[in-house]
Amino acid sequence: MKNFIKLFTNTFLVITISAFCSNEVIAQDVLNVEDMNSVYKKELTLNKKVQSYTPLREADVMWSRKIWREIDLREKMNHPFYYPENDGVGSTTGDRRSLIDVIYSAIKEGSITAYGNATVDDEFREPMTMDDIKKIGGAKEELVEVIDWDAVAAGADPEEAKETRLIKSEFNRNTVKKWRLKEEWFFDKQYSTMQVRILGIAPLQEDRDEVTERLTGSFSPLFWVYFPEAREILINAEVFNSVKNDAERRTYDDLFWKRMFSSTITMEANVANRRINEYMIGLDALLEAERVKAEIFNIEHDLWEY
Repeated sequence: MKNFIKLFTNTFLVITISAFCSNEVIAQDVLNVEDMNSVYKKELTLNKKVQSYTPLREADVMWSRKIWREIDLREKMNHPFYYPENDGVGSTTGDRRSLIDVIYSAIKEGSITAYGNATVDDEFREPMTMDDIKKIGGAKEELVEVIDWDAVAAGADPEEAKETRLIKSEFNRNTVKKWRLKEEWFFDKQYSTMQVRILGIAPLQEDRDEVTERLTGSFSPLFWVYFPEAREILINAEVFNSVKNDAERRTYDDLFWKRMFSSTITMEANVANRRINEYMIGLDALLEAERVKAEIFNIEHDLWEY
């Protein structure tokens, strides 16, 4: 009887240990990748909600002006908008993506509407179709007739060894080196403050000569996105913190809301609808941009009485 009880006890212990080990293996298999790359579970960014704009009436706006500016991602302050790089093939950092990655992925999913004819139309009048989206940035799919040289080497006739293949050229997102912003500055007399709201953003890709394929130094917009719509996506897109504190990551919506970027004014609303580089070049263009910036500041400053 004692031997039977001892045998039963040992068998029970073996089964219990085996079950515990099996549960541990199963638990390891279902671990989340994000949890494995951090000592704590990141939930703040995923649960953030868009901070609504203050209600604004037409009667409250006593002055306004539309401004276009460009963010050059090659500037050190703007690096969080560009990195990590992604050519569509290699792996990227899991907890953050470049701005073009976030926007382009949302467009392909249908979460954000992209507006085409971006070079001449920045008023969101031409929504892009899915076929247009597939051609963004020079991406294309084409059927090409090629010869299977392995079959020819095996003795096949070159004419019979021809086959049609689908050749895909992906959009290289790393070629987006600038972003164009369309925004409106206005003075709200209810709060007696000068405020700004971004209306749209557009990625800029450097142009290439059609014959030589060499870069020309000029940039053209690929598409426009209505910024208030994009905020629903940007609020949950984590971005690198330049002060080197991974526990205080921000989102792209935070960067735009807090104006944490460096930019240059390229156009203000004018009767001829001309950009600054159309009537000034070089240093004169930069000085003109600073003049527009100072003028906006002075308008608010002059309304106060000391």
